[in-house]
Amino acid sequence: MSGLVLTAENQGVMAFAELTPSVITRAKAGDEEAFHVIFNRYGRPILSFIHNLVQNRELAEDLAQETFVRAYRNLETLKDEARLSTWLFGIARNVARESARQTRKDERKVGLDEPESLSLESHEMLPEGAMLDRELHETIQRALLTLDEDKRLVFSLKIFHEKSYEEISAITGYSIGKLKTDLHRARAEMRKRIAPYLSDQ
Repeated sequence: MSGLVLTAENQGVMAFAELTPSVITRAKAGDEEAFHVIFNRYGRPILSFIHNLVQNRELAEDLAQETFVRAYRNLETLKDEARLSTWLFGIARNVARESARQTRKDERKVGLDEPESLSLESHEMLPEGAMLDRELHETIQRALLTLDEDKRLVFSLKIFHEKSYEEISAITGYSIGKLKTDLHRARAEMRKRIAPYLSDQ
């Protein structure tokens, strides 16, 4: 699938267009313009989700590209068009997991060494409020990185992407009971990690 370009530079201007029922049908039939509508609608959330998992902006962009390439090649396997979002997040999760198996140690090191990639460019002059927002964002991202894979996955999908437990179960294959337990523990760990920062403000 050519022409899909998802980068940190253009993700902020993507249009969140509403999908009409015919869009997925046309995309399944090979209509690249229709698939671009899907890409424009879900590109930014998928990139954000993958970045939460791998903590490396450049890698996240590559994996988001791979997610949509796979989606385009396998769109005919989507049985329930109403579950397109769940299907795409499932592909993204698998792509990120495959990458993590290959380069887990390197990814963790890069994610910690490049905090500037998590928000604004380090050379930009920021007002005090923006600096605090950036610092909090980086604190949250670092705290997220300390969670194990299952907790980071459910926390990202539930908190950042507002998915239901049913959707997360479909994406991950985990039981709702396990997801609730993991989310409860993830929230507790995140609170503990972020508390020192919040108490200083």
